[in-house]
Order: sequence, then C-alpha cells, then structure tokens
Amino acid sequence: MKFDFLIVGAGFSGAVLAERIASQLNKKVLIIDKRDHIGGNAFDEPDKNGILVHKYGPHIFHTQSSKPYDYLSQFTEWHKYEHRVLGSVDGELIPIPFNFDSLHQCFPKEFADKLEEKLISKFGEGIKIPILKLKEDKDEDIRILADYIYNKVFLNYTKKQWGMTPEELDPSVSSRIPVMLGRDDRYFQDEYQQLPSKGYTEVFKKMLNHPNITLRLNTEFKSLQEVEYDYLIYTGAIDEYFNYEFGALPYRSLRFQFENVAQTEFQPVSQVNYPNEHDFTRITEFKHFLNQKREATTIAYEYPEQFEEGKNERFYPIPQKPNQELYEKYKEKANTLPNVFFAGRLAEYKYYNMNEIIAVALLVFDTKIKKLYL
Repeated sequence: MKFDFLIVGAGFSGAVLAERIASQLNKKVLIIDKRDHIGGNAFDEPDKNGILVHKYGPHIFHTQSSKPYDYLSQFTEWHKYEHRVLGSVDGELIPIPFNFDSLHQCFPKEFADKLEEKLISKFGEGIKIPILKLKEDKDEDIRILADYIYNKVFLNYTKKQWGMTPEELDPSVSSRIPVMLGRDDRYFQDEYQQLPSKGYTEVFKKMLNHPNITLRLNTEFKSLQEVEYDYLIYTGAIDEYFNYEFGALPYRSLRFQFENVAQTEFQPVSQVNYPNEHDFTRITEFKHFLNQKREATTIAYEYPEQFEEGKNERFYPIPQKPNQELYEKYKEKANTLPNVFFAGRLAEYKYYNMNEIIAVALLVFDTKIKKLYL
C-alpha cells in the first residue's frame, strides 16, 4: 500500500502529526513504533489493583498556553490535579521546590523569619530563583540558606539523576529546580494543570483512531520492507537514523521498580524525592493522580542510570556543550535530506515537557507539513 506519510514513533510528536495530517489534510499515514504500545513514555495502563500506572514515570500535564490544552481537550475529559512534591531532608518531609514553609521546617524561627524578610525585600514574593543564583549572593545569611538547599536538596539528587555535579551541566538544569519565594507548595504554577481522566493511553487511542491512519507496533524502521511513502517524519534518535556516523549522543535512562503494597496509602503525596539517602531518586504513588479509591496501592522506585543501547530506554539528553555540538552535526546533515522531517525529543536531542512537545508538533504541522500542499 502507498502512504503519503510514514511516521516513525507513536509518542506525542508522532501521534499529534499523524492526527493532524489525517484529519486536516486527508492524507494517508502509516505510523510505526518499535515498542508494543502507543504513547511513548507517556504510556499508562491499569495494574492488577486497578490503579492507573505510568509505566515510564510520572507524567503531569501542565501549561501556561491554551493551545496544547485545547488540542488535547478534543480527545479527553480532564481530572483536576495539582502536583505536590515532598523531599526527605534530615528525616523530615519538606515541600519541593524549597519554599518558605520548607524554610521554617529546616531552620529556627528567628533565623527563618529574618531570611524570609531578606528574600522578599531583595527579590520580591511569589517568584522562583535558581539555586546557583542564590549561591552567588553577597548576603551571608542568604548564602547560608543557598548552601543548605544546594547540599541538602539539589547536589546529591543531581549526582544521582545525571551522574555528575550541577556545575558540570548546562545552567538550564539548575533553573528547573528553583527556590520558591512564597508558600505556594504546588510543583507547577501553570494555569492549566490536569490529567486525562482515563489516562494518556486512551488519549492516544482517540488521536490515532482515524480511517487515514494505519498503526504498526513492534516494528523497527530499518526493518520495514515493501512500504511506499512520499514523506518521512522521524521522531526517533537522530544519531541512530544516521547509523552513529559522528558518534552516539549520550542519554540518561531510568529503571523503575514497581511494588504493590497492601495498604490504602503509602505516602501523603504522589511523589516523594530522596535527594541524599538510597540509590533511587524518588518514589511515586500512582493512586493520588486520579484520586483512585483502592484498598491496596502501587508505588514505583525510580533509579537513574546511563543509557545503553539494547538495555534500556533513552530518557534525558545530557545538557552539555560537547553533546550539543555533536547534535548540531547531525542536524546539519538532516537539513540536507529532501522529504524527511525530524521532530521530537529524540530527533532534536532536547528535553521537552508534554505541553512543549505538543506545541512543537503543531508548529511543525502548521509551518512545514501544510506547506507541502499549498
């Protein structure tokens, strides 16, 4: 059969583009994935307890933009959910990101009051400050606080997550773990914070349920035979596409240990971080997401590890200058290919939140794909 488009990868990038091409351009699409399921790393499914489990770690939809929210709203009803995270520090569970409530848990009242007053006076209230910026402050008390947060909350978590110190990584990493100058204990402050009421997999099923879309799972791109198509959209790893011609792009991966626990609740929130103790970085308890009422509960321990081809999955591009320079070589070569489009986290060697990757896929459709038929 002849297709107008072959799309490699049935995660958000591939699924959004497949849906747009099929529904808006009335073109035939074949979408393939080497895994045995759709949804990429957002894949979820009920476990034996009936609890909807995120198989590749917690995925929380949040955005300031109405565009990705409105787009996904075509395929799901929403469950209101605001993500709250606690961190284990010196035997106490404190709010993460570190905020004024965390401050008062960790320091004597008089010193905490003084610090709160200084921070508000200097930076304002209700804003987020990167930890490395606070460490550079000239005020001794603020530096004491910054060093405490850096050492107790940030440093060892980063070492476990990335296998290196914060200073070895691009500053964008430290900006993702800020200090909150206020008492808003939500992990995100975005206007739209929801979860699909029946899970992400059901969203993908609806997106791909179109007569112009053909889906094939357990299918490797390079083993695909006897398929004709006009255009290719590739959302897989760009270095793999080019047979690692310039070398492999490094990634961090994750390993999950799932456990069913015979109690109604394991922890007070869905996510508890462990910056300092244990080899894992966090424990996720999934029933909190949709407020599922079950006698038992399901948790997952999350262990970061280096990506190894054939052993685990690519999760996080490692943000360092040499890696970006290597990616630019692949990007330059990709730009010479006619009728081939590279889109998505792996194809662009860039970490995207879900709302961002949806927005990027919609932009690719509007600015590149539609133009093919003008």
